[in-house]
Amino acid sequence: MKVSVIFTTYNSPEWLEKVLVGFFCQSVRDFEIVIADDGSRDDTRALIERMRQESPVPIRHIWHPDDGFQKCRILNKAVLAASGDYLIFTDGDCIPRSDFVEQHLRVSSHGTFLSGGYFKLPIDISQMISREDITSQRVFNIDWLHSKGLKRSIKDLKVMARGFLTRFLNFISPAKLTWNGHNSSCHKEFVLAVNGFDERMQYGGEDCEFGDRLKNLGLKAKRIRYSAICVHLEHGRGYVNPAMIEANNKIRLETRLHRTVKALVGIDQYGVDQSWELGEKPH
Repeated sequence: MKVSVIFTTYNSPEWLEKVLVGFFCQSVRDFEIVIADDGSRDDTRALIERMRQESPVPIRHIWHPDDGFQKCRILNKAVLAASGDYLIFTDGDCIPRSDFVEQHLRVSSHGTFLSGGYFKLPIDISQMISREDITSQRVFNIDWLHSKGLKRSIKDLKVMARGFLTRFLNFISPAKLTWNGHNSSCHKEFVLAVNGFDERMQYGGEDCEFGDRLKNLGLKAKRIRYSAICVHLEHGRGYVNPAMIEANNKIRLETRLHRTVKALVGIDQYGVDQSWELGEKPH
């Protein structure tokens, strides 16, 4: 089974580099990285070109011009560009633990999607994390994180759990089984079957709405919150506004009420022959 890891980025090369290093450290190497770039400047392109030289796996850079927050649009383009039969979605601000891809593949099954989470770090620790902290995997060591000033919390179990405790916590977790854009996966055929992400939506619930349509299609969700681990790097969110979130909430409510399966504005607009311009940055 071919595997593609897809994640978005926007003008955050420092965070993107840390995420890429995390994927260079994966315990399995039979996958490709597809970077869905929502209009970043040339410094992001330059970083990707540099990182491509040291990457143990193929990297594709799918880009379109900056038109505000258009995550759904660039994700649809990245899905079409991906060569994998199985797609793992995360974000360009989430560093994966070395077994992140392995855990997704271990739990995956046909007719399901996987619902994961992240372990959120404060801005000061996010900024100080070095390449060596990632390659050594100490960024996933709770004692090391505490030594850097992280406050103790019940959420520490996300990076501490192993073996039976992982399975038990996944089972008892009260977290909803939603599609979480920072840590979810399914077979590509189902992404295409629901017409991908609804491009009418901007920030706020767009990932959950996609998951609602997967459920309406008949897929079952599996929880991997304590299995597939990534740490989230804090950052500002200047693109958020109440009107955007209100519009998204209305679309999601309609999806639930009408049990909508296919996105109204989705992948099919680009044509089944996929001969349209992907906007992949040259290399």
